[in-house]
Amino acid sequence: MSFVFVSCAVATLALSPALAQGGSAAPGLPTQPADASPRELRVLGGRTDYSVVKPVKASPQELPTWRIPNIPSSAEAYYAPDNYHVIAQTQDPQGAHAPTRSTGALTWIFSDDGKTKWRVNDRGQDLCSYFLPDGKRVVFTSTRDHMDFPLGNVSDERNYPQGTELYIADIDGANRQRLTDNAYYEAEVAISPDGKKIVFTRQVDGALDLYMMNIDGTGERKLTDTPDWQEGAPFFLPDSKTITTRAWSRAIYGTKRPTPMTIFTINVETGERIQRTHDDWMNWAPYPAPDGRHYVFVRPLLDNPANWEIFLGDLEGGEPVRLTFNDSFDGFPSLSPDGTKMLFARSEGPGFMSGLYTYVMDVSSLNIGPKP
Repeated sequence: MSFVFVSCAVATLALSPALAQGGSAAPGLPTQPADASPRELRVLGGRTDYSVVKPVKASPQELPTWRIPNIPSSAEAYYAPDNYHVIAQTQDPQGAHAPTRSTGALTWIFSDDGKTKWRVNDRGQDLCSYFLPDGKRVVFTSTRDHMDFPLGNVSDERNYPQGTELYIADIDGANRQRLTDNAYYEAEVAISPDGKKIVFTRQVDGALDLYMMNIDGTGERKLTDTPDWQEGAPFFLPDSKTITTRAWSRAIYGTKRPTPMTIFTINVETGERIQRTHDDWMNWAPYPAPDGRHYVFVRPLLDNPANWEIFLGDLEGGEPVRLTFNDSFDGFPSLSPDGTKMLFARSEGPGFMSGLYTYVMDVSSLNIGPKP
């Protein structure tokens, strides 16, 4: 079997005992009350409490890194505009799950020191989520209105979960609005930095393409229409008109392991498409840096394809710089809006991509923050 993963929540994560027992915090760490209704992130503070996080290093080559405490397994996480709160698809016993599993993924928000947390969505299987630039609303994709659909498998393009609709809501889950109405796989969602556009992936008759709509769900249009390329995981650069994306060939899917993937940038106004990687290897999950030039992405090591690491790439070319040094899986990277921190998932289980937890790396020394 050829491995290929979308940049959405992975359904095979283990449940943390803390959440199974009701989501209580670790001793000494306050948690967001169950009845709290946060309306603006700024009222909760926006500064990491470094006294409660424990930096760890997989090797002396790795930048300072810590696992977010008090949070169950989660695979894909993104920072809020305050560079402190995080949104992620987190394992939750209330989420839809297969008969052999006790949990599914639901959208949660938590701080990167684990001191606050709350659930945004309360049912279904959630795949992806993202903050709006105002810090007051989020977009997420979920099967909450298609609970009778098969769960599918986000690791197999031939069995992606269908009926995953797009929703927009306040950060506490209130004022939820459904933006799509169909039975397709719709996920891998992101918001433009100017807050005007939503970009996402849709699968129709097995073909993955990128779509864009206005923030209120109007004006939907198709960005790509490529019979062979399977595009996905689009994210905007700071200019709000260029996106990064990865794609693989339908013709060779399943014939090579790992699946070769190519990173592109696409101008959503002109349609200009530029190939950024030029090898026959897996270049997966690109996420642009706030400097508009660099991006983080994942690739397996050439001499050990079972070991997936995170690299820093340059849209202007050159060899990528390796950022993680760990014997297991590292993936799903994203960067804080100020460019000082990188979120990623690290496997702590015995199997490939098993026991994934969200980590933070201090990347302030890379100087990839916003430019004047």
